[in-house]
Amino acid sequence: MAVASRDAARAEACARTWNIPDAVDTYAALIARDDIDAVYVPLPNALHAPWVIAAAEAGKHVLCEKPLGITPDEVDRMQAAAQRHGVVVAEGVMYRHEPLTAHVCQLIADGAVGRVHGIVSGFTYHRTRPHDVRLSAALGGGALFDVGVYPVSYACLLARQAPVSATATVVLGPEGVDDMCEAALHFPGDLLASVTAGFRAATHTWLTVLGSEGTLQVPDPFKPGPRARITRISDGRRHDDEVVGSPRLFDRMVADFTATVLDGIPAVVTLDDSRRTAEAVALVRAAAGLP
Repeated sequence: MAVASRDAARAEACARTWNIPDAVDTYAALIARDDIDAVYVPLPNALHAPWVIAAAEAGKHVLCEKPLGITPDEVDRMQAAAQRHGVVVAEGVMYRHEPLTAHVCQLIADGAVGRVHGIVSGFTYHRTRPHDVRLSAALGGGALFDVGVYPVSYACLLARQAPVSATATVVLGPEGVDDMCEAALHFPGDLLASVTAGFRAATHTWLTVLGSEGTLQVPDPFKPGPRARITRISDGRRHDDEVVGSPRLFDRMVADFTATVLDGIPAVVTLDDSRRTAEAVALVRAAAGLP
């Protein structure tokens, strides 16, 4: 129905490009409208909590770009606002809605690799755009918040809980945010997860699950294409599974959000999931000495 920006000209340009009926020059004006039922919040990370809560207080359902909150407390406050006002608040983690993710989880549940003891995962890309909001500490910038939440959230998904401790080291960029981050998450039951996030290395994503009876290798866990591959290795034998995914990423995520709002279908990514991710990220930041 409408798109909002702090800059009226930018809002109008976006509306023209995407055939959006209306452009609004403040976020407050958008969420005050009676013809708006739900909003998508793609703002810089530090602005997620205030505008998700404001939208919930205005009676709007909210789909918010990851990370939902940059601290566990922010997630708690957003969940409380959603419950108070009877609206759906969901974190937009698109890989969670893909058949590839469901297939990985099912293989592990079926014991395809035995008991899981290790998870090795990461997401890097070479950031070159100047004046990027991802470089602002005040706006919740840094590689961990930007791409690190993918492998962190996947580890929490496979462990089905939050980690109890973490070790981490970071390389800070000139702007004072983490350009590279390496972390180890320790989950109950002696499950370890190694996580890499970075702005300096070439684009690369990976996930390897290490089990007592084999391994799973997933080359594109976070942005799978219409056809994705999983490699299982056990007793020296290799088996490749091909999984049919979405023609377009994000479609299933939006469909799930709509079904949760309109039909009460349980969300794929729950607020408990979002809090576990926030807890894990907070442990990593504390271990790395990040504020």
